Amino acid sequence: MKLALIGFGRMGKAIEKIALNRQHNILLKSIFCPTYKDLKNVEVAIEFSHPEFAFANIKICLEENISVISGTTGWLFKMEEIKNICLRNSGTFLYASNFSIGVNLFIEISRKFAKLIKSYKKEYEVEIEEIHHVNKKDVPSGTAIKLAKFLIKEGIAKKWVLGKKKQYQLAISSKRFKNSPGIHVVKYQSVIENIIFKHTALKREGFALGAIIAAEWINYKKGIFSMKDVLEID
Repeated sequence: MKLALIGFGRMGKAIEKIALNRQHNILLKSIFCPTYKDLKNVEVAIEFSHPEFAFANIKICLEENISVISGTTGWLFKMEEIKNICLRNSGTFLYASNFSIGVNLFIEISRKFAKLIKSYKKEYEVEIEEIHHVNKKDVPSGTAIKLAKFLIKEGIAKKWVLGKKKQYQLAISSKRFKNSPGIHVVKYQSVIENIIFKHTALKREGFALGAIIAAEWINYKKGIFSMKDVLEID
């Protein structure tokens, strides 16, 4: 594939290494919003930038009929507009708050468990914890919010809050440390037992590999997709 890496920070550099090892061509590496000229001949853009710039980055790629993979969090209030731009241009767009294959399977297992336990929700206190590196801009993480949303959808709680919860609320604890690629925990606690689901990222390369796999999968397809499509999760 002919790739553009938009947002060439630590994640972009990890993606570059894996992309080259898998024999892909990188035509553009940019920390700024690309121009139409910059994107010439690009087939797939992989966008890991900053919430402030994500919308403009994705928009210009879709308008140039370039497939876009985005993992930038913190801008999703504009997601519907991006979906409309994608459909209007018969484009291709895939968004994930987390591209780790393990995280996406962890999310799916957590979702299915929530369906199983919802009949007994009064017996358990539920909380989410996420830990990331100090440079992560959004709090809580996009993955933690995704976990919270399906717990709310299943009726486990009415809404999520950052910090200590009140009645019918789901508490999300967010912590930032110097060298933590990412930890997500969903805890169910009762007077008789604790049930804990946990995913720990050991290296940034896991996220980068998932992004490349998604880009390989999406190439030549049309539409709006997620990692559930890539991993064939029902």
